[in-house]
Amino acid sequence: MELVTGRQYLWHGITWATGIPTLLLADTTTGVLDQVEVIGQRLGLKVVGPARFCTGRYDFTETFRVEPRPCPQQAVAERGGQCATCHERDEFRFAHHFHTSGHASPALTAYMAQPHWLYIATFANAASKVGTAAASRRKSRLDEQGAMRATYIAQAPDGRAIRHLEDALSRELGLTQAIRAAAKLAALVSLDHGHLDVAHEELVDQAIATLTALGVPTRREAWKPPAEGHALRTPQRPQERAIYPHDVRTDEHGFSIESCSGTHVLARLSANVEDIHYVLDLNTLKGHRVLTGNYTSPPVSLQGSLF
Repeated sequence: MELVTGRQYLWHGITWATGIPTLLLADTTTGVLDQVEVIGQRLGLKVVGPARFCTGRYDFTETFRVEPRPCPQQAVAERGGQCATCHERDEFRFAHHFHTSGHASPALTAYMAQPHWLYIATFANAASKVGTAAASRRKSRLDEQGAMRATYIAQAPDGRAIRHLEDALSRELGLTQAIRAAAKLAALVSLDHGHLDVAHEELVDQAIATLTALGVPTRREAWKPPAEGHALRTPQRPQERAIYPHDVRTDEHGFSIESCSGTHVLARLSANVEDIHYVLDLNTLKGHRVLTGNYTSPPVSLQGSLF
């Protein structure tokens, strides 16, 4: 899809479902959900007002396939970024509590019946989480989270069993099951790979030992990070980047995207490759209406300490 100058879109955010970082945008005139590849993309945008709108829901189109569906009413967002109608119709919302509540539609029950994986993921701030992924989303689940390192440590025949293992590791090792996006973003400015690599390997050792003690068969298989995030994960020289200093939800902005990890991107404001690069979270705009065009970012006052 090509972005149309002057057209208004509802920003849904980044997806890795196709194997590459792709921006989902709904045309506010037609309601049609389109995709834009972000690597190499020049984005010029202006947010239309402070209101946030419903970004729809996920629907099962096949047994193991989940598809995003835009809100047909383009309603104002309420709970969790959805309107009440889309929230009620979103069958996937019960997935995280399926193993304890047992409440699920036939479509979700079939989806959860497929094999699932347990993994440990470590992020730029060296914080780690335990998580699960269905076999059909084994790689994209980690791609979309923006991990620096991740290791699959066990497999179970279904989602119920794997979530019980996830809870067990949370209890035994004090592991969280979520990392805040803001914490991931801030750490991308000054990465310490040595520290996070050690932290990741030590935690994987502990997790495998814990599962073994519980009588659970384990395996150790590294997740392969997507090439599109290489530049963001591996700074070439110290102090070459900074957090984007503006709130993308106000004013006008323009930047070219060079790398993407999860929902975070490495971007530059001009064509000069020697200019400082910025990291920002594109999902900050989720639920906002934006106009696309030849917009540029406000001036940036750089401090000498950046160089």
